[in-house]
Amino acid sequence: MNTVNLRLVGLAAVTAAALAGCATSPGYSGSPSTYGGSTASCYDCGTVTRIETISGSTVPNATGAVLGGLVGAAAGRELADDESKGRRNTATVAGAVAGAVAGNAIQNRVSGARYNVYVRMNDGRTTVVTQNDISGIREGSYVRVYNGRAWAR
Repeated sequence: MNTVNLRLVGLAAVTAAALAGCATSPGYSGSPSTYGGSTASCYDCGTVTRIETISGSTVPNATGAVLGGLVGAAAGRELADDESKGRRNTATVAGAVAGAVAGNAIQNRVSGARYNVYVRMNDGRTTVVTQNDISGIREGSYVRVYNGRAWAR
């Protein structure tokens, strides 16, 4: 393997790692602490009045697969041995398939369903938080709104 191919393999690995990092959804380190269990003293607690599902993305479903396939085909073609046309074509097709699968998986992970959670706070205020998962929260659940999301209490 010559240095140009070695550089392309390294570039492909770095690109794949960067795309995988972009695909991870933000995690939360756990539920917040409670205020001694008393609901009267919880300023940021309330009852869920409504949960609505909103779409995660406005791009067409095949976009990730198409873009991944194009990038994979280009990478496969560059990494193939220049002396054999058959090997180069096979590498191009294999790269396109692998890229399409990876692009589709990344898009599905990024554009999952999101939820608007409407909460009537203990003091009468109403707030809406948008989050990636509802973690067992239902209408009527008692929650604490903390760090931009609703947590079951």
